[in-house]
Amino acid sequence: MKTKLIYLLGAVLFVTACKKNDATLEVDDTPYNPPMITPYTPDNGFKIVAYMPSYKDPATIGDHKYKMITHLFYAFLSPAATADGSLQALGQPTRFETLKQKAKTNNVKFGICIGPGGGVTENTFLNIAKSATARANFVKNIVAFARNNELAGVDIDWEYPREDNGGSESFNLLMKELSYELHKIGKFLSAAVTPAVYQSSNGDAILVETYQYIDFFNIMQYDGANYDTAEPLNHASYKMSVASLDYWFNRNLPKNKAIVGIPLYGRSSTGTLKSYRDIEASGADINLNLATVEGINYGYNGVLLVKQKAQLAKDRANGIMFWEFSHDSNNNNSLIKSANDQLGRTY
Repeated sequence: MKTKLIYLLGAVLFVTACKKNDATLEVDDTPYNPPMITPYTPDNGFKIVAYMPSYKDPATIGDHKYKMITHLFYAFLSPAATADGSLQALGQPTRFETLKQKAKTNNVKFGICIGPGGGVTENTFLNIAKSATARANFVKNIVAFARNNELAGVDIDWEYPREDNGGSESFNLLMKELSYELHKIGKFLSAAVTPAVYQSSNGDAILVETYQYIDFFNIMQYDGANYDTAEPLNHASYKMSVASLDYWFNRNLPKNKAIVGIPLYGRSSTGTLKSYRDIEASGADINLNLATVEGINYGYNGVLLVKQKAQLAKDRANGIMFWEFSHDSNNNNSLIKSANDQLGRTY
């Protein structure tokens, strides 16, 4: 009898405990909504790209100028010099936010350029890209930065991958993996590349296979003094732009991915730089490609040459690119405005 009472008491306590647990159990019946993934849709429209370095104040650019571009890159976000795939802190984050907001207001696609800075060399990029571990970490960090900052895309400025040190295949792997992850979340991948007219070991370093992973190529067709014997001081002659396009098209770069690079600055015979806005403000004839400022001669791209290059891009390529945004003047003599006028764009 005593045993039965103990058994019944235990059963009651068990049932009571179960009821108590049932009463306090909370079931989350909220439907699961996975993160929205928007695959990248290729943009084959004509592009007008500008770069803005972190060391320049956005206040130097008139607000009306944003209507004259389609893409704006903030330069630079740099990899850590340790080459482990981590990133350095972004320079001048307030300026970054200001430019991002201005781009958004004017329906300009805003992106980040991953490039040199803080002790970074071409070997930094090479060492990252050669290591599967560092490369995966680099891709992860870049994609996280683009996603967290709601960017339209990423530009890679590795100056330059080379054929003779494993750079070709390493660059290809990096672009393949980065493109895959960026495209998954609806963001583009571009690359700033050599004009390929200089004597170097990087002419054929970018493999034809790599073209499929990069959405457009910003071809840096400048800093080539003495290339054109007819204009030895002009570091970005029309002849150089044509030769550069010929090179890339002969290597089967698709026309819709080719962006013609145009400088907004001049260079002297010693390599010193002078912004176009300073050249224009000096009273120089802006229709020429040569100006004397404070006794120094500068070769640069004047209004007529910029219009000629804009037409070249319209006829043979799919966009133009300017380095860099703040070098241009804000008045009616603006080179970016001249290009837009030649293209027949409204702004």
